[in-house]
Amino acid sequence: MQPASSSAKQARQILADRLRELRLDAGLTARDLAARAGWERTKVSKIEHATRPPSAEAIRTWCRVCDAENEVPNLIASLRSAEGMWVEWRRMERSGLRRAQEARLPLYERTRQFRAYSCWRIPGLIQTQDYTRAVLLAYQQRRGLRDDVEAAVAVRMRRQRVLRRGERTAAFLIEESVLRNGFGGPHVMRAQLGNLTEVTTWPAVSLGIIPASLDRGVAGPAEDFWIYDNDQVNVELISGYLTITQPHEIAMYAQIFGRLAEIAVYGLRARELISSVTPG
Repeated sequence: MQPASSSAKQARQILADRLRELRLDAGLTARDLAARAGWERTKVSKIEHATRPPSAEAIRTWCRVCDAENEVPNLIASLRSAEGMWVEWRRMERSGLRRAQEARLPLYERTRQFRAYSCWRIPGLIQTQDYTRAVLLAYQQRRGLRDDVEAAVAVRMRRQRVLRRGERTAAFLIEESVLRNGFGGPHVMRAQLGNLTEVTTWPAVSLGIIPASLDRGVAGPAEDFWIYDNDQVNVELISGYLTITQPHEIAMYAQIFGRLAEIAVYGLRARELISSVTPG
C-alpha cells in the first residue's frame, strides 16, 4: 500500500471540492480568485484538483476572497484531519520515542477489541520488556533520535495493561518468520518466545501463527496493521504511519484479517511452532 491511501486522498478531495463550491457560490472564476488573492493562476487549479494541499493561511485567504470567512474553522479542521492520516516517523518522533508512545495511550484505553497482523516483529502488546527495549533501541539508532529509550519502554509496558482489564479482547496474527526475526540476541528471543507460549493460554487473547510452509490461497499484506474496534486501522510503513478511518477500507482490512485467521494455527499447534524455534 502506498502512503497516500484512498482515505487520505478522499479527505483531501472533499476539502478541495468544498473550496471549489465556495468559489462558485461567490461567482468567481479560478482566474478571478487567484488575482484577488495575489496568487499564481495555477495555484487555484492545483488546490481544487487536490494535487496541492492548501495551507491554513491559503484557506483563510480563499474564504476572505469568497466572502465566506465563517467557513474557516471547519475547513482548517478538515485540513488537519487529512494531514493527520499520514504522518512521517520523523514528525511523529521529533519529540522523542517516549512522547510518540504516550500519544497512543488514549487510543488503547478506549479500544475494546484489538486485532493485529504482523509479518516482521512481535506486536507491541505481547512483547517482553527486553524485546521492546531492543526494538525501540533499533528505531532510535536507525532514525538518529535522542536517547529516551528507557522512558519509552516504560510507557509501552504501561500500555500493555489494557489486556489485563475486563471487557477487552485481542486477536494477534503473526507470520512464522516473525518467530525467527531476532531482536536483542538469543537470550532476549528465548524469553520472548516463552512469553508467546504463555499468551496462547490467556482467555481474552487469541494468538494465531501462520505457518511458513503453508500453500496459502491468500496473499499476505505487505505491512503490519492494527484494527481498533471497527473505528480505525493503523498501518506501519517504512517511512511513516497511516491512519485509516473510511468504513469501506476498515472493512477491507477486517476481511483480510479474517481470511488470514482461517489459515493460522492456534493453541497446541501454535505452541509446537514456537517450541520448534531455536534462537541462534
